[in-house]
Amino acid sequence: MSVYDYTVKDTKGNDVSLNEYKGRVLLIVNSATECGFTPQYNELTQIYNEFKDDGFTILDFPCNQFGNQAPGTGEEIEQSCRVEFLVQYPIFEKIEVNGENTDALYTYLKDNTQFEGFDEDHELSGVIEEVVSQIDPDYMNNNEIKWNFTKFLVDRDGNVVKRFEPTRDLKKVKDEIRKLL
Repeated sequence: MSVYDYTVKDTKGNDVSLNEYKGRVLLIVNSATECGFTPQYNELTQIYNEFKDDGFTILDFPCNQFGNQAPGTGEEIEQSCRVEFLVQYPIFEKIEVNGENTDALYTYLKDNTQFEGFDEDHELSGVIEEVVSQIDPDYMNNNEIKWNFTKFLVDRDGNVVKRFEPTRDLKKVKDEIRKLL
């Protein structure tokens, strides 16, 4: 199995086979437009623009499971991201990343990575740990998605090679992308 075996929905409800991205390095992210991590859209857009011609793509999956911070329809979220953050990479329909309605792609991503904790150097680390521990006291011992802007790096063969929590410095994420390119 690889990410290429999955089909997802675009914001208009059309099926999109991830096989369309075969041979590209991917960064898959669950996002939210009203989150403390939302400014990451700007950095993600910069990273995408820098590497898109080298075989890199970001796949954005809005998710409203964390503090209801992705309100609106998929189309509304996509429009907001395109206008406010100049996002050009693919944005898909809102999905669930945890629970009984978890999107199959996210089940695969979680099954093939480990939660390694939050980056203690990030200014929001203490806040996110407090919030997440109230939701899931055993959060350190499972692979559930903890919050918005969790990212998964996928190599050109469709294998998940790394998981980045929202507190991971995007410069470090960029370095890992560069290694795969």
